[in-house]
Amino acid sequence: MKEQNSERNKHADTIIRNHVVWAMGAGFIPVLIADIFAVSALQLDMIRQLCKAYDVDFQQTQGKAIVTSLTSSTIARVSAGSLVKLVPGLGSILGGVTTSVFAGASTFALGEVFKKHFESGGTILDFDPARLKKAYQEKFEKGKKVAEDLARQKKEGAEPEIKVNKSEGDQKVSSVLMTRLRDLNELRKEGIISDEEFDQMKRRLLESM
Repeated sequence: MKEQNSERNKHADTIIRNHVVWAMGAGFIPVLIADIFAVSALQLDMIRQLCKAYDVDFQQTQGKAIVTSLTSSTIARVSAGSLVKLVPGLGSILGGVTTSVFAGASTFALGEVFKKHFESGGTILDFDPARLKKAYQEKFEKGKKVAEDLARQKKEGAEPEIKVNKSEGDQKVSSVLMTRLRDLNELRKEGIISDEEFDQMKRRLLESM
């Protein structure tokens, strides 16, 4: 049993790390506000995978409510980073870096809080965001250092490692999400789809993941 718990915890750590890397990638999506939707979708996918790892029933509606409640303060910072992207030239660089680190830190904190909750025998239905808000904020500060280290690796030319395990199929869902969001943005930039069509297709894509 002890060995099984150890393997499960390692699996959970892999899920969290991979989603931190993907969330940081979402922070560089060159579309105002689209990055916020992408990060939220990735975080919800992370919770779904953690539920699976700990044999906990996943409730999408409850999961979305928890993500919104816990990350509301950090989403404001991500939004600020998104708005900086409007500044020609410099904005796309500084905004992307800021958004990327906050997105990674928020994802790390959310994953760690859920991991600890599930390890203690909790479920998604008895998760109390108000009680765990402090723990989230503490993990967020640690998550900023984790995200900064990953960003440094990328800057030095060493791509952050995406670990693969028995849930490789689940993790590919997040990677596919990022690719499709970028593809949609390219179609809009080329004038193939309108802004309204982009918003509709993006919303359907996020709801389907």
